[in-house]
Amino acid sequence: MNQHKNTGVDRRQLLKLAAAGAATLPLFHIRTAAAEETVKIGMVIAKQGPFAGQGGDLAKGAQLAFEQAGSKVAGRPGEIIWLDEANPQGAVQSINKLIEENKVIGVLGGTSSATSLAMGYEALRAKVPFISVNGAAREITGKECNPFMFRSPAAVPVYAQAMAPQMLAIGKKWYFIAGAFAFGEDVITTFSDVLKQNGGEVVGVDRAPVNTTDYSSFVLKARAAKPDVVISGAANVEPLLKQFKELGLTGNIAIAGPAVSDTDLWSASPDALAGIFGKTWYYNDPNNPPEDKAFVKNFVAKEGKPPSDRIYFGWISMKLLLAAADRAKSTEPLKVAQSLVEVSLPDGNTTAQYRKGDHQLLRRLVVATARKPNPADKWDILDIKSSTVADQAALEKMYGDPVAQGCKMAPIA
Repeated sequence: MNQHKNTGVDRRQLLKLAAAGAATLPLFHIRTAAAEETVKIGMVIAKQGPFAGQGGDLAKGAQLAFEQAGSKVAGRPGEIIWLDEANPQGAVQSINKLIEENKVIGVLGGTSSATSLAMGYEALRAKVPFISVNGAAREITGKECNPFMFRSPAAVPVYAQAMAPQMLAIGKKWYFIAGAFAFGEDVITTFSDVLKQNGGEVVGVDRAPVNTTDYSSFVLKARAAKPDVVISGAANVEPLLKQFKELGLTGNIAIAGPAVSDTDLWSASPDALAGIFGKTWYYNDPNNPPEDKAFVKNFVAKEGKPPSDRIYFGWISMKLLLAAADRAKSTEPLKVAQSLVEVSLPDGNTTAQYRKGDHQLLRRLVVATARKPNPADKWDILDIKSSTVADQAALEKMYGDPVAQGCKMAPIA
């Protein structure tokens, strides 16, 4: 018996109906699945070693910004994947895994300048945006700049320019104790140039392994050289402050350091706190914009303590990445990278934005001195000396001309 004829529909009509259904219904379901597919953002940030403390704060700040955005990326559900970066080789392995296996739309990372530079090359190769959240060496936005690498903290030359007046006012004989890595070398070179331009003298230079915790021998050499200022280019300034105190230098020889983290200072013994420090951000800076003050208030309410500058780095970097995806209305890595140089966040009388010439985040710096030892508030330990600029043009000038610093930026394509 022919069942098709009994239903009033022949075989040819059934085939046509089935084909029509196949051409329409599945397309609706495919679009819905794509709209709900989880968008992945990568983080390659230290979980171990000398940068682990800063790494934990960087990751926490990025995660906080992500949660504040509803864990969504361009309107779609999002996910953060956090991998370790024990060294440059490990960082390369991690970023490649995120790009090739997890298909991330962008990566935040680089707890050191060395790992930042290593990952920047991989980002360029894969054409996926990478934001260095903690690298301060000039090369990142200088001669090694590339269309897919962005940097949130200021470079060493910017710190040197901002800090020099305070340091030169103390004296013109400087001694360097720096880590034997890219950041440390940049501190030695850059601050030496500033000193010599102002008629000063470098009276000693020491380089210590990155994971050094005992600087006693270096501090003794510095004491013998009788400098006016000892400049730190170390990965962690806390043990240096400790040995300064133990050897009687606190308050007798000034210590200074660019890009010093709050976590380093907060972990130091209260009676060892002294020095001049360059920072990109400080939670109790009276010049912070309303958005930053609200961020601090919410963080204190949740955590019972203020956010460190590294938490801020992670927070603002993630906010800018998410804003770029929203502006592009896309999670395509190329479009997100192109949008990163178009988005900005308010910062008082200026805006914080990755500039097109070198992908450096332009933001005013903070120069501060440690309050007298044993401060009443264990968190609010710095006195702000300067943190404002007149306008956006002055901010641009402070960071220097990208081409003069060696960056020859190719188009993002």
